[in-house]
Amino acid sequence: MAAGCLLALTLTLFQSWLIGPSSEEPFPSAVTIKSWVDKMQEDLVTLAKTASGVNQLVDIYEKYQDLYTVEPNNARQLVEIAARDIEKLLSNRSKALVRLALEAEKVQAAHQWREDFASNEVVYYNAKDDLDPEKNESEPGSQRIKPVFIDDANFGRQISYQHAAVHIPTDIYEGSTIVLNELNWTSALDEVFKKNREEDPSLLWQVFGSATGLARYYPASPWVDNSRTPNKIDLYDVRRRPWYIQGAASPKDMLILVDVSGSVSGLTLKLIRTSVSEMLETLSDDDFVNVASFNSNAQDVSCFQHLVQANVRNKKVLKDAVNNITAKGITDYKKGFSFAFEQLLNYNVSRANCNKIIMLFTDGGEERAQEIFAKYNKDKKVRVFTFSVGQHNYDRGPIQWMACENKGYYYEIPSIGAIRINTQEYLDVLGRPMVLAGDKAKQVQWTNVYLDALELGLVITGTLPVFNITGQVENKTNLKNQLILGVMGVDVSLEDIKRLTPPLPQGYYFAIDPNGYVLLHPNLQPKVWNRTYTWTPVNGTDYRDYCNDLKISDNNTEFLLNFNEFIDRKNAKQPILVLLDAGFTNELVQNYWSKQKNIKGVKARFVVTDGGITRVYPKEAGENWQENPETYEDSFYKRSLDNDNYVFTAPYFNKSGPGAYESGIMVSKAVEIYIQGKLLKPAVVGIKIDVNSWIENFTKTSIRDPCAGPVCDCKETVMDCVILDDGGFLLMANHDDYTNRFFGEIDPSLMRHLVNISVYAFNKSYDYQSVCEPGAAPKQGAGHRSAYVPSIADILHIVTIVFLLMEDDDFTASLSKQSCITEQTQYFFDNDSKSFSGVLDCGNCSRIFHVEKLMNTNLIFIMVESKGTCPCDTRLLIQAEQTSDGPDPCDMVKQPRYRKGPDVCFDNNVLEDYTDCGGVSGLNPSLWSIIGVQFVLLWLLSGSRHCQL
Repeated sequence: MAAGCLLALTLTLFQSWLIGPSSEEPFPSAVTIKSWVDKMQEDLVTLAKTASGVNQLVDIYEKYQDLYTVEPNNARQLVEIAARDIEKLLSNRSKALVRLALEAEKVQAAHQWREDFASNEVVYYNAKDDLDPEKNESEPGSQRIKPVFIDDANFGRQISYQHAAVHIPTDIYEGSTIVLNELNWTSALDEVFKKNREEDPSLLWQVFGSATGLARYYPASPWVDNSRTPNKIDLYDVRRRPWYIQGAASPKDMLILVDVSGSVSGLTLKLIRTSVSEMLETLSDDDFVNVASFNSNAQDVSCFQHLVQANVRNKKVLKDAVNNITAKGITDYKKGFSFAFEQLLNYNVSRANCNKIIMLFTDGGEERAQEIFAKYNKDKKVRVFTFSVGQHNYDRGPIQWMACENKGYYYEIPSIGAIRINTQEYLDVLGRPMVLAGDKAKQVQWTNVYLDALELGLVITGTLPVFNITGQVENKTNLKNQLILGVMGVDVSLEDIKRLTPPLPQGYYFAIDPNGYVLLHPNLQPKVWNRTYTWTPVNGTDYRDYCNDLKISDNNTEFLLNFNEFIDRKNAKQPILVLLDAGFTNELVQNYWSKQKNIKGVKARFVVTDGGITRVYPKEAGENWQENPETYEDSFYKRSLDNDNYVFTAPYFNKSGPGAYESGIMVSKAVEIYIQGKLLKPAVVGIKIDVNSWIENFTKTSIRDPCAGPVCDCKETVMDCVILDDGGFLLMANHDDYTNRFFGEIDPSLMRHLVNISVYAFNKSYDYQSVCEPGAAPKQGAGHRSAYVPSIADILHIVTIVFLLMEDDDFTASLSKQSCITEQTQYFFDNDSKSFSGVLDCGNCSRIFHVEKLMNTNLIFIMVESKGTCPCDTRLLIQAEQTSDGPDPCDMVKQPRYRKGPDVCFDNNVLEDYTDCGGVSGLNPSLWSIIGVQFVLLWLLSGSRHCQL
């Protein structure tokens, strides 16, 4: 009965503050306020302790301690076991990769190049046939296969294990001699794909990416256009995928040097801007880059003053800066190259420490800057690639000489259609030392985590370069051929790795890659996909295979016996632990909770255990329980385990949607028992307090006089009295409109002051995996023209827009959701002081306040003169998640993340023949494909000026 009155007693204590002396009377003393708070704290803790039954559950665990043992976790052993299992998984994938690479080199070496093919001689399945049903006819010399597909749960899509699929970039002509020869010899890989799967049925995508852009992958599956443009323009090129970039060459330190003299204005400048953006997309997180411009002087184009990691954030800064460069002045190659070499040879900053490259984009000139190369690059450790951009009458000799004398390559980009091919072929040159290194370069590398283009989700890919060994002598002392054929890749889903790192109630596994990026973490979020679900009994339903090594039998009895034996052998401890938790918590319900009389204001009692059991009492409260069923993922559960106090959780945090306020304030406490001197926290118990009942009692007019001071109440027009939790959220107040809100939105000036005097501290965090609503289209200030007539510049610039949309799955404007960065500010108690008093100075007036912590809880009580009596700073403090540009990249590069450099580097080889250093690309883009892309995007561009897609 006494317990049943505790809440009413606590709330009545607040009621005594609501009515009292007039506002002219002095502010209550600290001693008076502390006496109120001490009494309130005592009643709240007693209520929570009595209603939750925390001591009774401790007694139950101690009574039955002969049924269990307490064993310490060996963290190192757990990590070593997980690492060993992951290593075994990757090793199995590596074997398949090595087999594929060896077979590819063998088959290509035996292949006889042919200029002509008979009609329908080359047979293959073009993965893009379904994207363009009207273009299913085969090109001359080839014949299309039409596989029979089945739904496959492992891939989450339709596949055919009988065939491999081929993807050819849109700007590559499928009927060219090079492509037909590639299709011919790579067809032999299909049998190796199938053999690999026979030996390891868990294999996912097996892919060969050719240096020509052709991709052959197994099993066959229709292509998915990730750009999701309305007309299904395919922008995929395997040579720009992260795994191909990593496998085709060692890491790179690249300085992009842009000529911005007056002669490159107009169309040439637009071509240079687009070319640089495309060049940046050939870099991965393993690479470092910067962009500098020059005319008569040289300077960085952005705030970056040295090489920076080529991650998405830094590349975006560089792209934006390049798009803002202007052309003026005269060209001075000496100034430009001096600046480039000085920055490229600066070893006092983080860098890739392997290939060193200068990329020159210019319209041409007469100067060769020979003395600069003699000064900085006498040993030719830095490769120089030059790009003649635009159509002009300059002699190409000088800039071609720069490339040939510095182990680079010379390219021409006369128009927009030549950009994509010519900005990625430099990888073939960088691959020469790898080819010449032979077996030393045959090392399987694993990529950073990225999003699979065929909707497998987050994956890592094992890569192995494939070399052209044609003409190689048996003793391998005279390696003439230095061409890289492509890169072989095998995917490993993060889901496969997660299965080897099961969740732990007391902790979690995480993994990072050599660049410091998260590979595996509980907070690593999956990509949100738009899926179509088919209503069928079984077909099309996602499932996961369990008990793969269970003996299958047609006899039901034998099967059940095998199953029981399997469970006992594989998972003996966990079911017993769950049964113990179920029994212990049931005894708490039957012997304590059910025998207690209803306590006014208590809506529910609950207990959650580390074994996964959740009990809620009474039954109707359990029906509305909306917390996470995985106990170790619940915020209140983790906070309680890490805290010795009673943890009050504001309704704001409840995940029950709009009705969160009515769900009640959660009070939780970890159960602590000592077994053989070891502290154990096997469960968390708690109650939910009815908010409406609390506020109703809080606002009653009954009066108590618990103090002897002149002012003993929180008079509504004079005083603000609030109770906040450790995150700054309001649990209780003498104003109805205050409840269930962050205090920085209620009284921002006081909240700022509480931060300044160290009652609270805060930390800003960024979520780079957020999903936001697409932004509204900007409104046009001027009236629309009746018909948009594109200028010549628009037409020539249009494919630039296509290419800028190419970055991995970033073109999401047509989706219902978009990837974005969000920022959130978390507040927390800053020190252990119990009391704070002071005056909030608002300029023309001031407000007295006093803060008192409630012992054994995560709450504080604040009494302050009402904000209505003294207007102050009204700028809101926002705690909630909001969209953000993220931290300033210019500041972040000043403190670069730790990066583990490459174990081996293949950047030079004395056998390299670098006389092949310039000319036109051997694989020309498809004219009609480029024209089609241009006109389709022209339609999109013109239409976007009048409507929102």
